[in-house]
Amino acid sequence: MSPVLAGVLQLLALIAALALAYIPLGDYMAKVYSSDKHWRVEKWIYKGIGADPNTEMRWPAYLRGVLAFSAVGVLFLYVLQRVQGVLPGSLGFKAIDPDQAFNTAASFVSNTNWQSYYGEQAMGHVVQTAGLAVQNFVSAAVGIAVAVALVRGFARSRTGELGNFWSDLVRGTVRILIPLSVVGAIILVACGAIQNFAGIHEVGQFMGGSQQWNGGAVASQEAIKELGTNGGGYFNANSAHPFENPTPFTNLFEIFLLLVIPFALTRTFGRMVGSLKQGYAILATMATIWVGFVALMMWTEFAHHGPAFQIAGGAMEGKEQRFGVGASSIFAVSTTLTSTGAVDSFHSSFTGLGGGITILGMQLGEIAPGGTGSGLYGMLIMAVIAVFIAGLMVGRTPEYLGKKIGTREMKFAACYILVTPALVLVFTAAAMALPTPGHSMTNSGAHGFSEILYAYSSGANNNGSAFAGLNADTQWFNSTIGLAMLLGRFLPMVFVLALAGSLAEQRPVPETAGTLRTHKPLFVGLLVGAILIITGLTYFPALALGPLAEGLAS
Repeated sequence: MSPVLAGVLQLLALIAALALAYIPLGDYMAKVYSSDKHWRVEKWIYKGIGADPNTEMRWPAYLRGVLAFSAVGVLFLYVLQRVQGVLPGSLGFKAIDPDQAFNTAASFVSNTNWQSYYGEQAMGHVVQTAGLAVQNFVSAAVGIAVAVALVRGFARSRTGELGNFWSDLVRGTVRILIPLSVVGAIILVACGAIQNFAGIHEVGQFMGGSQQWNGGAVASQEAIKELGTNGGGYFNANSAHPFENPTPFTNLFEIFLLLVIPFALTRTFGRMVGSLKQGYAILATMATIWVGFVALMMWTEFAHHGPAFQIAGGAMEGKEQRFGVGASSIFAVSTTLTSTGAVDSFHSSFTGLGGGITILGMQLGEIAPGGTGSGLYGMLIMAVIAVFIAGLMVGRTPEYLGKKIGTREMKFAACYILVTPALVLVFTAAAMALPTPGHSMTNSGAHGFSEILYAYSSGANNNGSAFAGLNADTQWFNSTIGLAMLLGRFLPMVFVLALAGSLAEQRPVPETAGTLRTHKPLFVGLLVGAILIITGLTYFPALALGPLAEGLAS
């Protein structure tokens, strides 16, 4: 079987698996967030944290819950890393330095999971399980909660109430993420991923010296790392490491995990607003961009330039032989079009244009299908903008799902789409202009610029993957990328929840003959075009200096 055919068959198998899970998972999540009943374990949690799950919140109160919970998470994770040296199960690792502890705390709480350290050489069992793994669950649940609040804004009328943050947070964790992660972890263990609390041990001689590995609760963290679109790996090699991702089947299964909730949330959206067709339109937009990016990535990575490429069957540098070019291309596109950041190959070793595709995937805002929750609310913001553009074209007041998109709503949407590009471009420009940050680049020229651009695109968009080749464990990068992750996560949430509150207060507008049919293919095409054009106009100069220049020169 040719490598190209193998890659296409894996893509088709993945699409089939996602299609099978779409309806049951999407409907189940809609029931979770629409139910009035509380499980017994949930009542215990509410009692422990002193929250009333039945109290409806307006958007400022909902936002205060998101920010307060996340701030406590940052503080707790920072302290846990700083006292690691005296904790049991630390494996002899010392306390994490202040700048790296801040960077890691910001990273995992913001669902970014950027890592400027070697996991197997820095973090003990307690920090990994009680700190990082816990944030893998709750940061993902926060993203889904904010998305559900926006959906309620579209679904409700003449009220500013968006639900209860604490109820949404607990339900997302207890009813969705934990059960699915348990099943995922069992499958990974059965296929060869490790799950233990072993210490450091030698595994033999390597290049004249002993090679050492430590164990860990890898399979369980791997499951939620992908399912919650987190991405932080137990080992530095991340999902390219055989302890995390041992076989071609587990590789495809991990891609399935990182895509299944973001895609299924479009079904949840359709259920909650009372129109499955609207959910299918958002799904079609996400799927069109995702499949298009996968096809483009496979083309760039399978293109044969010279005998080395022909013998290897594609651009195999930086890729695992057990996965090949096809599966690595699917993984790279899926992890950068979501906010996952896990990698089964090193993106710096992709072709110039292939590396550019991974950067562009993040710069789209990771909305195809995006992160758990963040992908849905990001796509709905873009839908609001697309409706506004359509309204300008025909001279009609724009409407979406029966809600008028006026000046106030457009200000919130515009602020949302401006925050992340501003963070990416300002921090990238500062890093390139100052003398010290440039010393972290392994490469010069266009590829070196791509390393910096990738790092801030990854941080501000809460992706977390790295281009490799950049030494990010410096005070400058730990601090600035940490700030980019926090601002890139929580500032957009402010505008999302403010928009949700504004929409929920409106009276529904009756549909007329002139109303734009937002469930039709025409709107899907308009939405895809708006996303690509807005992103292209924003980032094209930066992309032209980096991956495009490198790709055209090769």
